[in-house]
Amino acid sequence: MTSTNQDIEQLLLLCKSKNQRAQLEVYNRYNRAMYNTALRIVKDSFKAEDIMQESFLTAFTKLNTLEDIKLFGAWLKRIVVNNSIAHYNKTTKQNEVPLDTIMYKVEDDNGIEERNQDTNKVKQVISVMKTLKPNYSMGLTLHLIEGYDYEEICDIMDISYANCRTLISRAKESLRKKLMQTA
Repeated sequence: MTSTNQDIEQLLLLCKSKNQRAQLEVYNRYNRAMYNTALRIVKDSFKAEDIMQESFLTAFTKLNTLEDIKLFGAWLKRIVVNNSIAHYNKTTKQNEVPLDTIMYKVEDDNGIEERNQDTNKVKQVISVMKTLKPNYSMGLTLHLIEGYDYEEICDIMDISYANCRTLISRAKESLRKKLMQTA
């Protein structure tokens, strides 16, 4: 076990006893990744920030329910994804139009590693993904960027396994066609 894993386990034990310094340290270690996860789903910087902070509050208040502390990062990410999707579903039901569909805005960090961020291909794929239907974009984001498998996507998006496979397949095909048009 690495010292980082031991450190985080010790910090989480302190967090269980409501140690605010330990909570701040855990927050500082995970906040950027959780923000990027939320941002890729809700596509609104301010909402992603709110969702991330709400998710940390949820995680710290329910930390005693986590059976294996070693799974904290994945557990926290699941909370962020679930909160992001709940917000996304709420806004689509209210027919809200995100600001970035009205104005073109370049994000500083789309969650891609810095060495890849500068490549035009990555930027092109991400910008084309934003033009896909919302369910295609969300499905591809969860599958290709977040790394969820079909079963997890079924649970998150509340669709059947067959629908999930079809959705991902059609989303990939739509992405491929749009990329060929821009090439």
